[in-house]
Amino acid sequence: MLISATLATLYMVFTSGLLALICGLPLSLFLVFTSKEGVTPRPFLNRLVGLLVNITRSFPFAILIIALIPLTRLIIGTSLGTTAAIVPLTVAAIPFFARLAESSFKEVSPAIIESALIMGATPLQIARYILIPESLPSLLRNFSNLLISLLGYSTMAGLVGGGGLGKVAVYYGYYQFNTPLMVCTVIILILLVELIQGLFNCIGRSINKKRGL
Repeated sequence: MLISATLATLYMVFTSGLLALICGLPLSLFLVFTSKEGVTPRPFLNRLVGLLVNITRSFPFAILIIALIPLTRLIIGTSLGTTAAIVPLTVAAIPFFARLAESSFKEVSPAIIESALIMGATPLQIARYILIPESLPSLLRNFSNLLISLLGYSTMAGLVGGGGLGKVAVYYGYYQFNTPLMVCTVIILILLVELIQGLFNCIGRSINKKRGL
């Protein structure tokens, strides 16, 4: 049961993390480019999109799960199960990662971007050849932080039928007074956090080493 629950948790976390990466990265680039100091300043649009991002981020995840039940049913066909839990996890993760990636992109030296603009680079070229490569170690660290946060969110999803380790801990551990099982789920979650953090730290160090940093 613990093995299947762990695999279900990893499925939820990495699927929603990948979807958040695909959707959140362009969103973060939009926020960077349309800021006052950006390549294509659009202050009104920047504030509007930034407000929507902040509103979505401010929702407690437990409330967000309930609020998104109609959307989850529309997309998946049900609001229960591990696949259904991916919908609220992804919605919560996209604005979270967008802000993390935005901070990573802002660490890139403005002088490099200005040089690219002088040479006639387009925003897409700046994003592809400058912002993403230069901020890659920071992006990887922030993506690992996202996955670790999603681990915590996934346990809350288990409280409302999302499956995974959260469901095992509550329904088979807490409700049945099975303390050893609850302890095992906590240990597995700690190990998963350490594994994710260690893996991405290793990748980040490898990239910095290749760059001579």
